[in-house]
Amino acid sequence: MKNNLLYWIPRVLAIIAILFMMIFSMDCFGEYTSLGKQLTCFVMHNIPAFIIVIILIIAWKREFAGGILFILCAIGGSFYFRGFAGNPGVLIIMAPFMFAGILFIIHDALSGGKQN
Repeated sequence: MKNNLLYWIPRVLAIIAILFMMIFSMDCFGEYTSLGKQLTCFVMHNIPAFIIVIILIIAWKREFAGGILFILCAIGGSFYFRGFAGNPGVLIIMAPFMFAGILFIIHDALSGGKQN
């Protein structure tokens, strides 16, 4: 049971964090612009979320590699959005990805590299 819980927590955490990131792109839909511009805006705002979905797919199959990618993504996103230079809101958004990456690595180490 404990190992099963450790299997699902990083996956659910990553999915919730991705959906949280995607919520911010809903401001693209307004009533004064064309549908094409709204959809373009929506896709552009969700490029980071799409990249993290790809990382989640990798992590689902190869936990250690995915965990490293999640950690690198969190650190890179924090630097890119200046999280370490006075923008602490970015650290709050990137923390779930760092935590998910650590949990993926811990589960991989405890399971000996075997998938459930």
